[in-house]
Amino acid sequence: MATVNDLRLERFSKLNWISPQCRKMGLWTILEGFLLLANALAILNEDRFLAARGWSFSAYTGDRAKSFKGQLIGLIYATQYLRVPLVLLNTIFIIVKLVSG
Repeated sequence: MATVNDLRLERFSKLNWISPQCRKMGLWTILEGFLLLANALAILNEDRFLAARGWSFSAYTGDRAKSFKGQLIGLIYATQYLRVPLVLLNTIFIIVKLVSG
């Protein structure tokens, strides 16, 4: 006799609301996620977004740069500085996605 949990699991699997791509998350999906995060950090504008919230690079130099917030600001500025390699990575990912489907 089937238990209540078995019936729920069977009903949940029949709904099939999770796409097959989400069911199998591999290294490629994780790399795509990191690339999207790097893209998001690279487009942040210092004047409009970062400085208005106290996250300017000049405010976090010296001893304050060792804090978590200082490290995060350094990461944001590193991604903004390395935009050319980021564009190349995006191009590679797009080509691979077009070829592989």
